[in-house]
Amino acid sequence: MSMMWKRLYPALHLKKLADLKPDYLKKRGLKGLLLDLDNTLVEWGEVHVTPETVAWVQEMKNAGLKLCIISNALEDRVKIVGEKLGIPWVARAVKPRKSPFKKALALLGTTPGETATVGDQLFTDVWGGNRMALFTIWTHPISKRELLFTKMVRRLERLVAKHLKKKGIISE
Repeated sequence: MSMMWKRLYPALHLKKLADLKPDYLKKRGLKGLLLDLDNTLVEWGEVHVTPETVAWVQEMKNAGLKLCIISNALEDRVKIVGEKLGIPWVARAVKPRKSPFKKALALLGTTPGETATVGDQLFTDVWGGNRMALFTIWTHPISKRELLFTKMVRRLERLVAKHLKKKGIISE
């Protein structure tokens, strides 16, 4: 049972993307960052990128970090956001499968040991990242709007989060 839980353990838990600082990543030898789209970079189903997120992406780029969007969303939306931010993307990723993560690593030219992944879902972003031995970062979703299926998975996620809190892996 504990092995199953470990697959869902994030290396870091943050309230929001903007709380992640480039120095934190660089001190850990990380050079690349794979970013989930929906409810991590933008609100679910949207293409509007907030000025705060644009500034955060620029801060990461200025620090020399390579960024790539990795999303289960369809190509059209992922492309729009990727082009707005000036970063590559992998759409229709079917996370937690390994192949989209491998594709994103190839786009960045980084290895798993020097790459982090950030997302709002334990069962796609964190589990997928852990399967690839990436540094996994779990954030709170930007908005409450999401797919019905995701809302159902969130119930399970809350149970896992309770376990993670009990084990002292995440706070609050």
